[in-house]
Amino acid sequence: MFNNDEFLDAFGHIPEDTFLKFKGISQFKKIDANTQLDELGKVPSKLYLIISGVMRCYVISESGKEFNKRFFFTMDFAGSLTALIKNAPSEIVYETITQCTLYEIDYKELREMCATDIIVSNLYTSMLEKVFMRYEKRQLELISLNASQRYLKLKSDIPEIDKLVPQYHIASYLSITPVQLSRIRKKLKES
Repeated sequence: MFNNDEFLDAFGHIPEDTFLKFKGISQFKKIDANTQLDELGKVPSKLYLIISGVMRCYVISESGKEFNKRFFFTMDFAGSLTALIKNAPSEIVYETITQCTLYEIDYKELREMCATDIIVSNLYTSMLEKVFMRYEKRQLELISLNASQRYLKLKSDIPEIDKLVPQYHIASYLSITPVQLSRIRKKLKES
């Protein structure tokens, strides 16, 4: 189960009473692999804090092809933030890749707490900053690195990625085909 020490490791000091308030608007859940948490076209109401397991978010092209935008691991917040903020249908699907344990956080209650508790508001700001920095880093990688470099960077960031995430998901995340990923892996093993 989730405890304040784990939370503090990820987000810095918060008082125990604030932690308990945060936990009070959250529900601990075990979710099976390949379960959609935020579905395309539906208005989401939850934010997720992953305790264990792997999630992904992806978009679907008009032709039905999936494109992975991001993977989420332990102590990552996940959720369709744009849809949550706008209270609008999600254009992104959030789905578990493996079995996950997570806290499902009521977004509306979180925002209400932000208005009355400066510590929660600062926590929310910190979470948004982390999301933005990861987004910006991802955009820079896509425009400045070739496919092999992107794969090596992903492996550097998440050494166990090949064991945690299926090859076709990794390829989609790298914006290449599974065949291209196999070739990259083969070249790297040979060198």
